[in-house]
Amino acid sequence: MQRLLVALLAAFDAAIAAAVGLVVLLAPLTLLWTLSFGVTADWGALWPLTGSLWQFGHGVPLSIEVSTEVLRTTGIAPDAAAFTLSVAPLAFLIFSLLFAARSGARAARAGAWLLGTLSGSLTFAAIATGVALTSHLAAIETSVVAGILLPTAVYLVGALCGAVRVAWEDGDGGILDRIHDVVDSWGDWGPVPSAAVRGAAFAVVGVTAASALTVAVLVAARGGEMVALFQAARVDALGAGVITLGHLAYLPTIIVWAASWLAGPGFAVGVGTAVSPAGTQLGVVPGIPVLGLLPESTSIWMLIVIILPIGAGAFAGWAVRSRLVWEGTPLGMAPRAAIAAGIGVLTAAVAAVAALLAGGSMGPGRLAEAGPAALPFALALGGEVLLGAAILLLSPRNRDELAEERTDRWVAEMTASDAASSELDDAMIGWRDASPDHDTAPLDGAGGFRLPKRDPGDPVG
Repeated sequence: MQRLLVALLAAFDAAIAAAVGLVVLLAPLTLLWTLSFGVTADWGALWPLTGSLWQFGHGVPLSIEVSTEVLRTTGIAPDAAAFTLSVAPLAFLIFSLLFAARSGARAARAGAWLLGTLSGSLTFAAIATGVALTSHLAAIETSVVAGILLPTAVYLVGALCGAVRVAWEDGDGGILDRIHDVVDSWGDWGPVPSAAVRGAAFAVVGVTAASALTVAVLVAARGGEMVALFQAARVDALGAGVITLGHLAYLPTIIVWAASWLAGPGFAVGVGTAVSPAGTQLGVVPGIPVLGLLPESTSIWMLIVIILPIGAGAFAGWAVRSRLVWEGTPLGMAPRAAIAAGIGVLTAAVAAVAALLAGGSMGPGRLAEAGPAALPFALALGGEVLLGAAILLLSPRNRDELAEERTDRWVAEMTASDAASSELDDAMIGWRDASPDHDTAPLDGAGGFRLPKRDPGDPVG
């Protein structure tokens, strides 16, 4: 009964996650439909547009084809009539990922992490299938296969990460415990996998925080350019609200671009363009307000910003090393080097996936190339994080750390000695109580040794 309840709750969590994402899109679109078109609105297109945008938010590319009537009305060149939009607003993806991780952790605490993960993922897959099959518009097309697989993969990865993290620490009485036992049998190499994953998490959080701070600084420094682009768009309050909501949905994507800039490779906003600390080459930039944050020029001295990813790696190394000392697990040079390498490799993998999701095409023509390139971003960020982590993990142990280890060892030895003494006392007392003609001489000393009785006739002195 408990396992059935866990499966039902996990399925309910997945349904809530999908429903919230769809409602967040459907509510403002309904308001836009009402205010813009009134009673003549084509309400049959509202749901397909909502479903297409929900898939787009989970990394599914959109194939857009502008009709001939719109081309004549707006004066758009025929070459720009068909294009692909693949730079996704990652806010929806991150929401599903975090919600799935929370659901997976809850299933793991209930003792059925695998069942909960599968139940939630299958429910999310069923909803994604329904959305993909009912979201067809003449101007916007999505791949049905990608529309099913990508949202499901996002939820499955989040649920697995949350569930495995809790089950690995608390135990699951099954396959993870057996894997844990095998890893523990590796001796000094046993803590390496978990320490590498923990360090990579710290590094990713550190890089994300530094990138968000960079975006905030740019908004404060170049907010005037953003306002000017808003004014140049000449939109009413409703249009300004839609643009603002779109910017909020793209905020995680902008943070990924900022992370690539901090790492060094930078990003592109069109074919033949580059924005990096070493230099900026821009042509004609679309009038999107957020692009007003792009620096007009940079100096080679701006490469000093790569110290921030290195600092994030150092923070990860410090966190891992402190945890190892706290747990009383002194490791040799080789295991610590493996932990540093694992932190760098895992961080590079996360950077590559983020670049693939945050890059691609953002329009027709020269806008077919935008965002960071996955391989340079992954190699640069992974190498910088590896350098920072290695500095902290491979440095000689300081006196405080050695003193703490000696103290822990001394406490362990004293505890073992006290336990042995207590066992000896219990054994002696049990022997005395069990013997019918035992000597009633007192016991003295911590070890329970018997003092011999003195004969009254013996001389004293």
